Amino acid sequence: MPKDLSHISITRRRFSALTGLLGLVFGFAPGMLSRAIAQVKETADKIIHGKSSEMIIHNAKLGVTETPLELLRKYKHTPKEILFSRYHFPHEGEAAWYGTTEAPPAKLVENWTIRIDGLVKRPRTVTIAELQAMPQEQRISVLQCAGNGRSFYAAKQKVSGGQWQNGGMGNVVWEGVPLKPFLESLEMEPSLSARWLTAEGWDQPATRAGTDFAKSYLIDDEALDHAILALKMNGEPIPAIHGGPVRLIIPGFYGNMNVKLLTVLLFAAEQSPSTYQSVGYRMPLAPVEPDTFGANDYTLENSRPTYGHAIKSVIFSPLPSDSPKSGMTEITGVAFNDGMAPITSVEVSTDSGKSWHTATLEKPESPWAWHYWSVKLQVGAGEQTLMSRATDALGRTQPIDGLARWNPRGYEWNGVERSAVKFS
Repeated sequence: MPKDLSHISITRRRFSALTGLLGLVFGFAPGMLSRAIAQVKETADKIIHGKSSEMIIHNAKLGVTETPLELLRKYKHTPKEILFSRYHFPHEGEAAWYGTTEAPPAKLVENWTIRIDGLVKRPRTVTIAELQAMPQEQRISVLQCAGNGRSFYAAKQKVSGGQWQNGGMGNVVWEGVPLKPFLESLEMEPSLSARWLTAEGWDQPATRAGTDFAKSYLIDDEALDHAILALKMNGEPIPAIHGGPVRLIIPGFYGNMNVKLLTVLLFAAEQSPSTYQSVGYRMPLAPVEPDTFGANDYTLENSRPTYGHAIKSVIFSPLPSDSPKSGMTEITGVAFNDGMAPITSVEVSTDSGKSWHTATLEKPESPWAWHYWSVKLQVGAGEQTLMSRATDALGRTQPIDGLARWNPRGYEWNGVERSAVKFS
């Protein structure tokens, strides 16, 4: 059973008081010493039980952590200890149990139910035991935060939120009940006016004024044909921090669309009014500029949800920390998209885009998984800018100027990958 993490906030308050007193004794400004020590001492394993201490912390209160590429590249399937994490509500008090990489408490799992309701003739409530008894299928897919790469938009203008680089992603094996057959087996007879399926999670807003986390999908979206009600992640019960005991997984969709702690599936004529559907996690339909479009200017008419992954590639080696030698060098990485079309090529440049070389692509485990690629090229001494870009069968590719897709919430970065590496 997960350890009770509610003591952590108390310990921090006492710690802050103590360091504040020490600051007065040694002449520091109030709070300065506390912040300085916290920056040294606070690691992800102290925020989320079971996480690697090497994770990058973006928001300690919400448990937002990113995976360094040096760790991410080590594993074909990203382990729970290093998979990025992103919650919208604090894991404290009654919700302390989901601030851990362990499975949710057994008693909670036993009593977990999913309500299927809305514009249907026969509403149903399904238990975990019923789900476990149904046929299960695997989906190997990239899980990626919609804000992955957000920090790169700062070249035009920095946007608020966690300044993710490329580590807000992972390649994960999910296992669960296929969504469409599951809904059909319940024989609920949805109304003809039901156009949307809304998924809601158990977690609650921190204040009464907050909005529940809910996401909506068009019922006829073919992406739902591959969706599952996942019960396992990498062969184990889904960790609490990653949405267990049940998470809706739609392969190829950004992480926010894969609702954690699933408790409700609602058939409706309209999409959810939740802030996370109607304002947050949306992309402008037309290019916008920092001084003319703000984070709260999104409407259902001028924007779309962050559904499928924009095509992307990431360089795994060499990284700046590798301190590579000049000469013939193997450059490797991964590419992925929404799975709607095969990735047909990855090109690599070692001269800032003056010339491009086609990399060798490995066959992926699934349409939604990492596509590993590699190429050997001659690289000169000094700092070199390595670049990569992926293209798929629909002609979708990474733009040379990723800043053309700048948006005030910093979503869906997929500009050509650039990595400045110094070769000796």
